[in-house]
Amino acid sequence: MIRQITVLGSTGSIGQSTLDVVRRHPDQYAVFALSAARSVERMLADIEEFAPRYVVMAEPSAAAQLMAELAPECRTEVLTGTDALAMIASHSDVDQVMAAIVGAAGLLPTLAAAQAGKRVLLANKESLVMAGPLFMQAIKQGGAELLPIDSEHNAIFQSLPESYDGDFSAFGIEKILLTASGGPFRGWTAEQLHNVTPAQAVAHPNWSMGQKISVDSATLMNKGLELIEACFLFNCQPDQVQVVVHPQSVIHSMVQYCDGSVIAQLGQPDMRTPIAYGMAWPNRVAAGVEYLDLFRIATLNFEAPDAETFPCLTLADTAFRQGGTMPAVLNAANEIAVAAFLAEQIPFTGIPSLIAQVMEKHQPQPVISLDAVLDADQWARETARSLINTQQSVEMPG
Repeated sequence: MIRQITVLGSTGSIGQSTLDVVRRHPDQYAVFALSAARSVERMLADIEEFAPRYVVMAEPSAAAQLMAELAPECRTEVLTGTDALAMIASHSDVDQVMAAIVGAAGLLPTLAAAQAGKRVLLANKESLVMAGPLFMQAIKQGGAELLPIDSEHNAIFQSLPESYDGDFSAFGIEKILLTASGGPFRGWTAEQLHNVTPAQAVAHPNWSMGQKISVDSATLMNKGLELIEACFLFNCQPDQVQVVVHPQSVIHSMVQYCDGSVIAQLGQPDMRTPIAYGMAWPNRVAAGVEYLDLFRIATLNFEAPDAETFPCLTLADTAFRQGGTMPAVLNAANEIAVAAFLAEQIPFTGIPSLIAQVMEKHQPQPVISLDAVLDADQWARETARSLINTQQSVEMPG
């Protein structure tokens, strides 16, 4: 049976890696729908190759340009808007949904896929960070399958017992060891970090990623968001998750058991491995990834993260412990802070400073509805922008 897949965020690095796996297995997968924000040229090429039934462009002007440039005989229907995104994520003909839209914009269609009982290939952290209780409830009520695609959570998933149901003690689990590369500035001082440029921050030593996630990796906020994500995915608390800096990015995460065993998943730093695993689970398919050469690697190093120099990790831990809408506020403030840094409005060290100020102003509310989450998200964005505009946050480097 050929499985139909919708790729949300298809022109980004995760989306393109997903399409590469599809390309390698035309007898097993077909593209039902694609979505992007504005990348018309990339989308034109993907329409020609994969012939999706639908394409959704977030920006109406991009949708109009795409329609104007499509060949007259092309049968792909071009749509725009959030309702269209929800439709292609929940359509009855869809089997799997790759949720790879970066940021809060990915929340609504990913939630729609969960409610419709799809296999959700979750690469969008924000669905869990912003609305973890709602999202996990939607997965359960919709009868959906949730396969984590983040390399770390995918590694944890592979290292847990297949029948794991969220009870650490019942399965003899001591803790999760969540690995981190440490980013491009591992070992740097706070003074050095203050003068980091956007070009330096987006140059990750091991992974090829988009700008926003590269900056998150550099600040360790990526790991902070993954900590929150792990707590929701695997039903645990932050003190049951230990972040381990592992510069080689060979071990993608581990699970420690009560008998002294540590089970780990190793592989190349290539997202096609967890993507192919999620698409084919419980089976496996070739992903086009080079096999690991342990003799060439020879040495694996581990160290504790520097939470004092990189405070985003602690901010994320605090946000999860405070609960309610605080993780959504953390996420929204971070998105604004990263955008401001990339626009050279604030320095690199201004990112955690701005997030901390926004969090201090927030009284967390229970996550009882999606509206509560979205209201907190909007409030945090407006507050962060106001702090930037009034220059209350941080000084720019001279």
